[in-house]
Amino acid sequence: MAEEKIILVTNDDGVTAPGIRALIEAVSPLGRVVVVAPDSPQSGQGHAITIGTPLRLEPVTIFEGIEAWQCSGTPVDCVKLARARILHRLPDICVSGINHGANHSINVIYSGTMSAAMEAAIEGVPSVGFSSLDYSYEQDFVLSKKVAFTIAKKMLETPLPVGTLFNVNIPMAAEDEFKGIRVSRQADAKWVEAFDERRDPRGKKYYWLTGEFVNRDKGEDTDVWALANNYASLVPVQFDLTDYKLKKQLEAEWTF
Repeated sequence: MAEEKIILVTNDDGVTAPGIRALIEAVSPLGRVVVVAPDSPQSGQGHAITIGTPLRLEPVTIFEGIEAWQCSGTPVDCVKLARARILHRLPDICVSGINHGANHSINVIYSGTMSAAMEAAIEGVPSVGFSSLDYSYEQDFVLSKKVAFTIAKKMLETPLPVGTLFNVNIPMAAEDEFKGIRVSRQADAKWVEAFDERRDPRGKKYYWLTGEFVNRDKGEDTDVWALANNYASLVPVQFDLTDYKLKKQLEAEWTF
């Protein structure tokens, strides 16, 4: 008899966020789910790890019939502890999310959702981060759950290369407007940031990050285009940051 699939579920919005509950419900029919997630919101943590303070790991019973743990650290800490202290083997896949808000284009660099998935991919586990463009905690996750189930099922059924990592974003669209899942590339788009200077009640200055999202990429094969046209975007991501084209040029032109 085939061994039961193990699915590691994590996120960056915290173990009590509605998005992780929706993700658990989406993938539970596919195997044994084990949850390890932060005990508080960790958005924007990127690939941070905890070094100077102790990490706490405690069981929680908020998901009926599901083994779940909360961690005092970052999303990456959660995956590292899951691997080292909770699971007795590598999971078959790791799914992260469902994030409350977009992680398309440059956002993948800052995202704790994606960094948790990336950490699992570094360990050799096929992984995916799911994000919904709807920032509301009261959002309807029906469409997001269908997308998550479809992609997780495909990942479990398909032999994938070591290091496989997907960034999946789901549009704010009614089910009858949704056009499907589109394999995309990361758009050349970023936040043009500003810092709003304010003063606290004691008159001391502080700064609040603001900004405007600017898409410089007009291609129709990008994640931003897909989402604007009611597709879910699936971007294959790599964590090897080497610029191979420039490397080849430098090897030919530079001498030391």
